[in-house]
Amino acid sequence: MSNKLFVGGISWDTTEEGLKELFEQVGKVTEVVIIKDKFSGRSKGFGFVTMEKEEDAKKAIEELNGKELDGRNLTVNEARPQKER
Repeated sequence: MSNKLFVGGISWDTTEEGLKELFEQVGKVTEVVIIKDKFSGRSKGFGFVTMEKEEDAKKAIEELNGKELDGRNLTVNEARPQKER
């Protein structure tokens, strides 16, 4: 398993700092990226969180999948490589 997690269902009000604070309740976070629309700059409602340890990534999936943040339920699972277009 990878340490990089896909996080879906992110509210447009959620910041990268807010997402980091949530995931740091589970373990050390090394990177947080919320994907934004390149034209409007608005969140696309998903992002990626990289945990320092694989065990913390697994724990984050178990504890944070379905958890509410800023009025939305998050989907947390292992990030998969992007498919070629």
